[in-house]
Amino acid sequence: MQTQLADFIRDTPEGREADAILRKCVHCGFCTATCPTYQLLGDELDGPRGRIYLVKQMLEGAPPTAKTQLHLDRCLSCRSCETTCPSGVQYGRLADIGRGVVEQKVPRGAWDRIKRAVLATVLPNTGLFSFFLSLGRIAKPFLPENLRKKIPSPGEPAGAWPAPRHARRMLALAGCVQPALAPRINAAAARVLDRAGISLVEAPGAGCCGALRFHLNDQDAGRNDMRALIDAWWPAIERGEIEAIVMTASGCGSFVREYEHHFQGEPGYLAKARKISAMTKDLSEVLLEKDIKNKNKPLRVAFQSPCSLQHGQQLRGKVEALLGAAGYELTPVADGHLCCGSAGTYSILQPELSGQLRDRKLTALGAGSPEVIATANIGCLSQLQGGTLTPVKHWIELLE
Repeated sequence: MQTQLADFIRDTPEGREADAILRKCVHCGFCTATCPTYQLLGDELDGPRGRIYLVKQMLEGAPPTAKTQLHLDRCLSCRSCETTCPSGVQYGRLADIGRGVVEQKVPRGAWDRIKRAVLATVLPNTGLFSFFLSLGRIAKPFLPENLRKKIPSPGEPAGAWPAPRHARRMLALAGCVQPALAPRINAAAARVLDRAGISLVEAPGAGCCGALRFHLNDQDAGRNDMRALIDAWWPAIERGEIEAIVMTASGCGSFVREYEHHFQGEPGYLAKARKISAMTKDLSEVLLEKDIKNKNKPLRVAFQSPCSLQHGQQLRGKVEALLGAAGYELTPVADGHLCCGSAGTYSILQPELSGQLRDRKLTALGAGSPEVIATANIGCLSQLQGGTLTPVKHWIELLE
């Protein structure tokens, strides 16, 4: 694709990156076949190829409009198109650049600004989120049905976290909403890794990875969250105390693995970000099949592979192999590449599209009559559990 970027962005780091990405696109349209929103809406502008054209026009000087903003807002950032693309177009990064420009040039309505400000304030703050979640659970019986469905019941207690005792030590990210929604996930990971001879620890003050605010188009605030997390982790990394950073939420893992990308023009953090990106691993990459105890349970399990795992991190088959080693029967899931509709705050900001995608995903997951649904991301877990009576768990909980 030929480009002629406008002066306002041509010689900036974002402009050079966008130009290189755009030039890779050959208009083939393979991406539309695997785009969830294109499948739902059938609109070229609600598929990757159409959104690429919108971003290209904007970067070449055409004024963005509310329509440009709408079609970019509707994108889930699932990155299924990147897996499909034969030319290696990094659509997700291009979409972030385009959204950043649109946010500066197209004013949002008052209600949209308020919603986004509340989400950007509450969700990345574990204490605030826990407080409002507790209030919501108290008021749940009195709320309208559509709101009740969004407030999950309390999960199982975290249980004991093994004290560090092994030479091999790894860092875990507590995250922002996961400690309140599912505290058992990281504790279960710590117990399983402890049996494998690895001590899992959390760093004090390590909060949100930055993905929430960044993908709400408050990209500067997102980078502030990234810097805070880097600062919280860096002393242990610098002292050589840990060998890896283990992610139990694939959404956070996908984002942290790209930290280096966000600090290209910031020498003070670039080297640290590069190191952290290189050290970050999904939990499924750390555990080996030989580490797994066979549970001798012929339970049928449907595994929902989050987009951030299979498309963002390009990890496929690892979780399924670990569940198989534990003795579980994995049921087939049609169209496993498609998004469940969670996508961070997408389920709140685009509830209709998100609900349709969740229902489609649950139909596919339920086709094999599973006794439990397993996933690898807290957002997907909450999204799916809100639409089914079948228990939804993080896969590590099945390996204890």
